[in-house]
Amino acid sequence: MKKKILIVDDEPNIVMTLEYTFKKQDFEVYIARDGKEALHILENNSPDVVLLDIMMPNVDGYQTLQYIKNQDRLKQTKVVFLTAKNKASDIEKGLKLGADKYLTKPFSLKKIVSEILELLN
Repeated sequence: MKKKILIVDDEPNIVMTLEYTFKKQDFEVYIARDGKEALHILENNSPDVVLLDIMMPNVDGYQTLQYIKNQDRLKQTKVVFLTAKNKASDIEKGLKLGADKYLTKPFSLKKIVSEILELLN
């Protein structure tokens, strides 16, 4: 069965690159351009992993993570922050809120893929 990933980011170039990369890895890919769209997708889907930006319009990454953590049916969903917020305090906050990994931009696609595959195995 295909692994499912939800990519949440408001930068179209990042979304396109990640979508292409994960489809090549045989993932089923869902796309949301902000947290609000992500919550809408999560109402009807349970992805294996959510790749989540923090700074987004409407609903930010922290709020999206809290929603995921509060849903029983999403308990198994892994959450990986992918963000430009790279201060130690930001990273600490993200992990304290329950993110499984915290990756910073700019990023290496190879590293993201290997981190996510490792998380799912």
